[in-house]
Amino acid sequence: MKLIVGLGNPGKEYETTRHNIGFMILDEYIQNDLWKNKFDGFYQIITIREEKVLFLKPNTYMNLSGNAVRKVVDFYHIKMEDILIIHDDLDLPFQTHRIKKNSSSGGHNGIKSIVSCLGNNSFCRLKIGIASSNRGNTIDYVLSKFSKQEMEFLKKQYSVYHDIINSFIQNGVEKTMCNFN
Repeated sequence: MKLIVGLGNPGKEYETTRHNIGFMILDEYIQNDLWKNKFDGFYQIITIREEKVLFLKPNTYMNLSGNAVRKVVDFYHIKMEDILIIHDDLDLPFQTHRIKKNSSSGGHNGIKSIVSCLGNNSFCRLKIGIASSNRGNTIDYVLSKFSKQEMEFLKKQYSVYHDIINSFIQNGVEKTMCNFN
């Protein structure tokens, strides 16, 4: 079983904010409202090419995302190499992404929480760049909404993110990194 986690904050006020890019990508990938509420998060299990995949959106708020991830990992005995976390990254310019494994939190509180709860950082990550030269206060910036132009770009990029998720599910992280970094 694979676990794909989109990081974000629950609630209407956060729906199209930079910090919620993980939720946005999962919502666009799955395109239905059949999320179940369990494990301190919203989840769906879908079979993709004979592989069961659990999609998770923690509803613990960003800084406690690890609690939800840990519950799913423990319940389903998911291996670290079968986990992909999708999140925003302030160190990457907008319109870029990186796939990483075994990397530090880079100051991202959701990733810090996951590392703390899992006891290691050997899971995989799809980091979506949100950096801008005009960002100002970090907290205000990550919780601000994408502009209309940024949303238009993201809508065009969703197919790339879908391909990355599909590649991770089918081919694992190494081949996905080679093809999409």
